Amino acid sequence: MLWGRTARGRVAGAVAVVAVLAGCGSTEAEAGAEGAPASAETRTVAHAAGTTEVTGSPERVVVLDTGELDAVLALGVTPVGAVRTDVSDELPGFVAEAGVDPADIAAVGTIAEPDLEAIAALEPDLILSNSVRHADLYDQLAQVAPTVFAEAIGETWQENLLLAGEALGREEQAQDLLDEFAARAEEVGGLYGDPAQTEVSVARFLDGTLIRLYGEGSFIGSVLAEVGFARPELQRTSETFVEVSPEQVTSADGDLLFYGAYGADGATAAEQVTAGPLWASIPAVAEDRSVAVDDDRWFLGLGPLGAGLVLDDLEELAPQLAG
Repeated sequence: MLWGRTARGRVAGAVAVVAVLAGCGSTEAEAGAEGAPASAETRTVAHAAGTTEVTGSPERVVVLDTGELDAVLALGVTPVGAVRTDVSDELPGFVAEAGVDPADIAAVGTIAEPDLEAIAALEPDLILSNSVRHADLYDQLAQVAPTVFAEAIGETWQENLLLAGEALGREEQAQDLLDEFAARAEEVGGLYGDPAQTEVSVARFLDGTLIRLYGEGSFIGSVLAEVGFARPELQRTSETFVEVSPEQVTSADGDLLFYGAYGADGATAAEQVTAGPLWASIPAVAEDRSVAVDDDRWFLGLGPLGAGLVLDDLEELAPQLAG
């Protein structure tokens, strides 16, 4: 089984190996690696911002987005530091669900504003992020520790997991996770008969002015595609999402509707909109085939932990929604 119901035991049981120092383009690191055991060998990791020399199996890892947080936890490494989201001082719920105490992960600013001093104070041996969020900070981060950037976020979570696995020296484990995910996604799809005949809408409330309908080019879109679901026409897009106003909420059409809310403003907006007549007129709502989902699980994980938890939800909901 992939991450999800089994995440707590697998993360808690994983042990990070020897920490080592590494530097971008460091000839000293390369020289020191000669004749060293395999766990201390230096490798060149190609990524969105260039190439980085990483030695051994880093264990003092700092992550600067929720996707990277998800990936390292799934690979058995508890980071020493992680940013918080811009709407909460707490780490996403998938951390605790994985059996990791959030208090063990130091705060290093927010996704929008990472705290470089706090990062440096942790003396990391690896920093993971992506060019979408922090392209302008790469040079500063690389002066602190070897830094590896994914090119994109969301839909590319599987590629990003493999990149994190390479940086951590856990490539085989990363591939195993993806293989397990694909197998379980197919199993969950089978619970819905022929999922390709079921169109699924995914909505997310941000505030009182905007609702996001998530497309095929998003993390949740990629998970639903692996399960085999179809998407309504408006959401058949390579874009991450399409934004609509509350007055256009009926655009969330389809056979099934899953919706979440980001932060306090999103929760307030969801409460207001879902109490109105336009919401009630959506076919999936009228037929009791709409479900409020946990925002952390469906929209913040952006990795194998989040994907596994989405599969958990879909499996649990199948008796209610299938058919």
